[in-house]
Amino acid sequence: MAADILIVDDDPLVRRTLVQLVRHHGYEAEAAGSGEEALALLTQREVRLLLADLRLPGLSGLSLLRQVRERYPRTRIVMASGQGSVEAVVEAMHDGAEDFLLKPFGLARMGEVLSRLLGAPGPAAEAISSLAGIVSEDRRVLSLLDTAARVADSAAPVLIQGESGTGKELLAREIHLRSPRREKPFIALNCASLPESLLESELFGHERGAFTGAIARRLGKFEAAHQGTLLLDEVSETSPQFQAKLLRALQEGELDRIGRDRPVRVDVRVIATTNRDLREALQAGRFRQDLFFRLNVVALKLPPLRERKDDIPLLARHFVEKHRTSRGGVTREISPVALHRLTEYPWPGNVRELESSIQRALLLSPDRVLQPADFQLDAACVPPPTEAGTRSEMERRLIFATLERVGGNRSRAAEALGVSVRTIRNRLRQYREEAGLPGVAVQNA
Repeated sequence: MAADILIVDDDPLVRRTLVQLVRHHGYEAEAAGSGEEALALLTQREVRLLLADLRLPGLSGLSLLRQVRERYPRTRIVMASGQGSVEAVVEAMHDGAEDFLLKPFGLARMGEVLSRLLGAPGPAAEAISSLAGIVSEDRRVLSLLDTAARVADSAAPVLIQGESGTGKELLAREIHLRSPRREKPFIALNCASLPESLLESELFGHERGAFTGAIARRLGKFEAAHQGTLLLDEVSETSPQFQAKLLRALQEGELDRIGRDRPVRVDVRVIATTNRDLREALQAGRFRQDLFFRLNVVALKLPPLRERKDDIPLLARHFVEKHRTSRGGVTREISPVALHRLTEYPWPGNVRELESSIQRALLLSPDRVLQPADFQLDAACVPPPTEAGTRSEMERRLIFATLERVGGNRSRAAEALGVSVRTIRNRLRQYREEAGLPGVAVQNA
């Protein structure tokens, strides 16, 4: 079996991010954590391109390059490093590497290298959600979406559980759009946003004069959703008394409009959502067991974003494309270092928080390539730097190494690093003001 690209890096997070970057460009990818593991994989399958880090434990990147060049001459090779020197680049190119990527590099730089060496990509290795609007490569999510697609044709109630911001309402809307009711109304009611005295009227409607202030007859959400779908958002926040009335409407297919002496027949498919564990609410007596069984005919549970970290780069790029018109439609990218940070962050607000963070970064950042600081993540929620040093120290080494490689040309250094010339200029000014840091001769262009 052939694969497009084999990525070799000893950092699991880097491996995962690079695989996502490669798949973003439409190529298939596998990953190995060492040179020895890479050679073992190469004995089992053909690989079109090897992307390996120079600094590997055990078998070094350069040694891996030489062995692959000797054993698999048809495999093209690209080396990468976050601490590259001119000598290392020259040696790698001399030994058969066809390009050298200095970390952090942008999506455009990687895409240019891949398309030049491999040509047009084939289909991506992993499936992406078949339900429009749900972006995921996570196996659990894909399985959940497959279930949702299979039950969409029925009128069975669906209970969607998940933390706030995981996309419960989006999934409910997609089920409606896949159903025979797609041409009929989709009506949503947030049960947690109204006091119980108003909730019953909002859901079931009322007749004129039914209570003080009822100056005209009003149809409730149930009747408004006739022959369509009714979403009861956060149904767990309702009282047992209200739940009894809701249960009757579901069981009998009819409701009692407040102030009306006869029931009203309705044909409605109900989808309920909750961010709580309803089984705990059952045990505590806060939720009726009979209503739970009525709603829980089809149960779907969306995992939080922190449990599907492989989806974070995919979602981040999706939201960059979705919101790029906020900066005049200019193409924007997220640097690999920033993608690492986004993947490390626990995202307590889930997908909704990630989208807001991307949108804010696009609005506020002046640069084409978004960096970690652009996302204003809570530092307390991000793991500390690794033994390789602090982020600022790594950044400083990368900038000076790149400037050395390009002869001090700031424009070329900015292009290689995927940042603006202004960023390079500001960083150099900062370094000059900090005592004890080495200087460097630079050129404007």
